[in-house]
Amino acid sequence: MDHDIFHPTRLAATVDGKEIILETGRMANQAQGDVWVQCGGTVVLVTVCSQPLETDKGFFPLTVEYSEKMYAAGRIPGSFFRREIGRPSERETLVSRLIDRPIRPLFPKGLNEDVQVLASVISADQENESDVLALTGASAALMLSPLPFEGPVAGGRIGRVNGNFVLNPSFEQQQQSDLNLLFAASADALTMVEGEARFLSEDVLIDALEWGRKQLQPLVEIQHKLRELAGKPKMAFVPHDDDPRLVQRVSELATAAGLEQALRIPEKLLRKDARKAVKTAVMEALRGDSAWADDAAALKNVGDILSDLEKKLVRARIVNEGTRIDGRDTKTVRPIQIQTGVLPRAHGSALFRRGETKSLVVTTLGSSTDEQRMDSLTGDVTKRFMLHYNFPPFSVGEVKPVRVSRREIGHGALAEKSLRPVLPADTSFPFTLRVVAETLESNGSSSMAAVCGGSLSLMDAGVPVSAPVAGVAMGLIKEGDKFIVLTDILGDEDALGDMDFKIAGTAEGVTGVQMDIKVTGLTTEIMRAAMRQAREGRLHILGEMAKALTAPREELSRFAPQHAELYVNPDIIRLIIGPGGKNIKAITAATGATVDIEDSGKVSIFAPTADALEKAREMVSYYDQRPDLGKNYQAKVRKILEIGAIVEILPNVEALVHVSQLDVNRVEKPGDVARLGEDMTVKVIEINGDRIRASRKAVLLEEQGHPWNPEETARPPRSDRGDREHRDRRDRRDRR
Repeated sequence: MDHDIFHPTRLAATVDGKEIILETGRMANQAQGDVWVQCGGTVVLVTVCSQPLETDKGFFPLTVEYSEKMYAAGRIPGSFFRREIGRPSERETLVSRLIDRPIRPLFPKGLNEDVQVLASVISADQENESDVLALTGASAALMLSPLPFEGPVAGGRIGRVNGNFVLNPSFEQQQQSDLNLLFAASADALTMVEGEARFLSEDVLIDALEWGRKQLQPLVEIQHKLRELAGKPKMAFVPHDDDPRLVQRVSELATAAGLEQALRIPEKLLRKDARKAVKTAVMEALRGDSAWADDAAALKNVGDILSDLEKKLVRARIVNEGTRIDGRDTKTVRPIQIQTGVLPRAHGSALFRRGETKSLVVTTLGSSTDEQRMDSLTGDVTKRFMLHYNFPPFSVGEVKPVRVSRREIGHGALAEKSLRPVLPADTSFPFTLRVVAETLESNGSSSMAAVCGGSLSLMDAGVPVSAPVAGVAMGLIKEGDKFIVLTDILGDEDALGDMDFKIAGTAEGVTGVQMDIKVTGLTTEIMRAAMRQAREGRLHILGEMAKALTAPREELSRFAPQHAELYVNPDIIRLIIGPGGKNIKAITAATGATVDIEDSGKVSIFAPTADALEKAREMVSYYDQRPDLGKNYQAKVRKILEIGAIVEILPNVEALVHVSQLDVNRVEKPGDVARLGEDMTVKVIEINGDRIRASRKAVLLEEQGHPWNPEETARPPRSDRGDREHRDRRDRRDRR
């Protein structure tokens, strides 16, 4: 097929006053699906490629990669190689996850294809965000491709400016917004939500999502039209159906082996061992059965059949009995235990346990030089608050390579945005903050444990947060028209449920939210019920946290950096820094302090101890001293003049020592007493604006027991002074 680059297939839709363009056929025509998505001057190119798998990997190998090309904003990358480095940035990883989460469930189970979705930002206008365009483009490219895909979905961002909802707000509008919700929606439901808010009520969030879903419908509709115009024929796909006889036989064997009893064991590891024993018994029985012993393909599916059976049994128990795996009812939060200050040398620490989930969260304070600096399309970006979430394999009793996964980056970002609204402004608390959440044990909701532990850790460090923050993970069981919301879900309940909904906030309102929906019929009624129940759980957890720590500690840890601010004359900043940074380096070497100087003259000092802080303050202030009348100074002779000597009494502060003030006896030549570069002790005898007079004579008289009399060294009247200078010139002429 000949693709004319001047006549691509192009459709446009207007959403909340902004035109969004979907185009195909001009760029990547050898991909199985390609879409150019544009809003204003921001363009994202999204492609889809797939190839059959030779063997079944046991999972769907979908890869989503979002990347930002620096040329899109007219920038050259700041890396050493001056090209986009191989490892994606944190933002690129987070956006990749945002695209993956709503599209992955829309592929049919059992699809034996290796699928790769690539989204590249190739133009950025610094006004319209690219992430939501990439999500919509991924859905559109999959709709065009031969792959079976139960889409489309569209992506959007909801802001709220002056109480009014705004779809896909500009960067400037986002700065004014108290809401930032990214979401994906199909024709009839929400499929994904991720975002943050500034203490908004649950009702505001629900209204925002309902409004946003309706606004996105034009983008859903034009994807259908684009497919009609340019879509490729869909590949044949026959869903795998297990042999009903095998399903029946596995069910009988599992029941006899005690599967239902195994699923009632509250402890995670004991339950895992019991389920494993049931599977082993079932497999041994089937291998001994002539009907199945030689059917390797059938035996390979036993694990999936057992998983489906477990899901049905647990869901039925919840629906019929109102009892969950660990024996709780649907609304009870697992028992909570908290310790603060558990690490003796850390600036702040907390151990937070909820059931079989446990997190050690540590806060570290640093100076402004510890801020994270990142290269982005909008320029160099700095972060003064970082939350890093770690999920080591021992937390679930496994042996795996230790690395930072996309999941860890995503969970850390959710906890970070949940805590950010309560942090003090950098103008009143200029420290850089790093919080690290180490997951020690995990059985559901470890990201929300990071939120709770992070809040406690910040308070333990003495960070003046405005309020404590707690988070809770919610689940959903929906059977027909009946639904049950679960508070504080376990890991197994996450896998078998229809929704994973995490919500964090203070007693006042919501600060962070993340929702992945696995069913299409999620109504507003269900969302309101889930959020209302989540609020009850959050308030309970906040009450438990208050028992351990009611407010931030009044003082910072004695091991935390000490901070002070002072203002100096901007004209002497160069003196503080010194040639080649000599002076500032000397201050750092002597005190261990970090000194940040702004052009306005504001100096921020971060020191390891109070003594070091005071010493650094004195060393900085030395360069910004003002002379005091009547005070003695150790001065250095800078110039020799006919009428006297110019001496430097303080850094960048000079004074004139008149020849008459160089000694108690008459001085014929200033050079007889004052020698260039040598030191002399002088007293400041006059300050007139920037003009300063000093006297060595007054110091010598004091040493002889004659206190300084300001009247004796006062400048004579101007007429007398002129007569005296005339007589001095006449005397020198006569001597010659």
